[in-house]
Amino acid sequence: MRGAAYTGNGTLETVTVDRVPPGDGEVQIRVAFCGLCGTDIHIVHGDMDARVTTPLVFGHEMSGTIAELGGGVEGWKLGDPVTVMPLLWDNSCPACQAGHQHICQNLTFVGVDSPGALQEYWNVPASLLVALPAGLDLRAAALVEPTAVAVHDVRRSELAVGDHAVVLGGGPIGVLIATVARHAGAHVMVAEVDPGRRARIAELGFEVVDPSQDDVTALVETWTGGVGADVVFEVSGAAAAVRLATTLPKVRGTIVVVAIHSAPRELDLQRMFWRELRLLGARVYRREDMERAVRLVADGTIPADFLITGTVPLEDTGRAIEDLTGGRAMKILVDVGAEVVR
Repeated sequence: MRGAAYTGNGTLETVTVDRVPPGDGEVQIRVAFCGLCGTDIHIVHGDMDARVTTPLVFGHEMSGTIAELGGGVEGWKLGDPVTVMPLLWDNSCPACQAGHQHICQNLTFVGVDSPGALQEYWNVPASLLVALPAGLDLRAAALVEPTAVAVHDVRRSELAVGDHAVVLGGGPIGVLIATVARHAGAHVMVAEVDPGRRARIAELGFEVVDPSQDDVTALVETWTGGVGADVVFEVSGAAAAVRLATTLPKVRGTIVVVAIHSAPRELDLQRMFWRELRLLGARVYRREDMERAVRLVADGTIPADFLITGTVPLEDTGRAIEDLTGGRAMKILVDVGAEVVR
C-alpha cells in the first residue's frame, strides 16, 4: 500500500508500506483524509530531525473507517467512522499520576514519534479511537483534531460568556480558537498580518485588525470600553506578538500561549506584575476536548469550507507542504485513498 514518508534531509517521498493485520487490542483504519499542519511542515523541513525516526510516515489530523479488528477489541465494528486521539501516555509519570495524562512526561505523539495516518491503512490501539457520527462528511471530520486543540485552549483560558478575547494570528488554529470562543459566548477580535486572510476572516463576522499597521492596543482599549481584553491567545509564534500580548489584557487578564516558539521570547514582566496578569501554556487536548470537537464539526459550528483550501492525492503531499509553507493555503487535506490522475 502507499504512504507519504519523511525520509530525512528535508525530503518527502511516496513509499510502499507493508499492510499488516492489527495486533491484539488494535484496529486497522482505512484512512480517508489526513490534514496537514504546522508540525508536519516542521517535520518535512527537517526541524524535528533530532526527534523523529526516518523514514517516518507522519500525519495525525485524520478521518476514516474501521477496516479490521484485532484480537480482544470490543465495542467497534467494521465500517464505523472514526478519528484518532493520537496521544499515548505511560500512566506512571508524575504528570499522569496527577491526572494530566495528555501532557505525560513521556508522551508518544502518534504520527510524530511513531507512524501516522498518511498511509492507506493504519493500525492504532483501539483506545485511541474517537467515534464519529454516522453521515458526517469525512472531509470535514479531518478537522476534529485541530478543533480539539482550540477547544482545549479556550477551556484552559476559563473564558466566560460576554468576555472579550483577542486572537493573535489568523491561521487555521487561530480561526478555530476564534470560532470556539465565539461559540462559548465571547466577543472576538483577530489580529492577522496577511490581507487576504484578514478579508476572509472578516467575512466570518469577526473583528479583524492588522498588527503590522494598526495600534492594536488602542483598538482593544476602545473595543472593551477602556477595560482591556479578558483573554489573549498567542497563536502566531511571532516575537512581536508576544510583546504585544502583554499590552492587551485587562487587570488580572489571561494570556494563553498556543503557538510553538522555537526560540526564547522577550516578555514584559513589568506589565505582568503591574496588572497581575496570568500566563498559561496550552498543549494538545484531553478526550473530552476531542468529543466536544466532534460535536462542533458535526453541527456546522466549525467553518469547514472556509478552512479547507483544497484536497490533494497522497502523491502530491509534498506540493501541499510547499503551498502551506508559502502561505498560499489555509488547510490542505490529503485524500489518502485517491488515485492520481495525470
